[in-house]
Amino acid sequence: MPAQAKHRRPRTSPFARGLAAVGTGGAVLALPFIAATAAEAAPSAQKDSPATYSVVAGDSLSKIAAAHSVSGGWKKLYEDNREAIGGNPALIRPGLELTLGAPSEGAAQAEPAAPQTPATAPAEQGTAPATAENASADTSGTVTQADAKTYTDDLDGWIKESLDIMAAQGIPGSYDGIYRNIMRESSGNPAAINNWDSNAAAGTPSKGLLQVIDPTFQAYHVPGTSTDSFDPVANITAACNYAADRYGSIDNVNGPY
Repeated sequence: MPAQAKHRRPRTSPFARGLAAVGTGGAVLALPFIAATAAEAAPSAQKDSPATYSVVAGDSLSKIAAAHSVSGGWKKLYEDNREAIGGNPALIRPGLELTLGAPSEGAAQAEPAAPQTPATAPAEQGTAPATAENASADTSGTVTQADAKTYTDDLDGWIKESLDIMAAQGIPGSYDGIYRNIMRESSGNPAAINNWDSNAAAGTPSKGLLQVIDPTFQAYHVPGTSTDSFDPVANITAACNYAADRYGSIDNVNGPY
């Protein structure tokens, strides 16, 4: 259990960063212009309707927003496509069609090239790499995209999911650093709560895997994760966000923090 009168008071606002997707990408077919009149009419047609973008492997909302100069950044991109993306902006799927909305003022007129798609995606525990060889093809000859990354519902899976979210957000930390601190703070029990120290006496008991008080959790909560401080992934990610701000990384924490 944590020592008395330890940190867990917010010092700065939470980080706001973009969130990441995994899977396989698609090819872009380039067609020649038929006549000069068609080429001249194209820009006008593009201005009359919102631009769209098809997600490929390695994309994140922040990366797409920056590449296409979306006004309002990744948050506006997520807001405009929330129904298609779902509740977790960290999990955008290859092949998903996004509405880009209006570009920022002064944005370049030329459409940025789509990010190159890696030949293979890293293999997850218990799954094969997402390659053209193991992707399934339907009767029309098109290739079905690999499923989104999944995680086991245990300490190992919670840490790995948090690490992927942290990587997308630019929050430092390692598996060993997170695991070591979880074992000290809660012994791996996501429902752990401290009802005896000074924080508890003040009405803000430490909760969850990394024993975070509510004010700290709320200040360092990472968008796309649960707002429940007992949620394992949300608890780990918020605590690592706080540790990065105060100590540089959760890896630098070796005692009550």
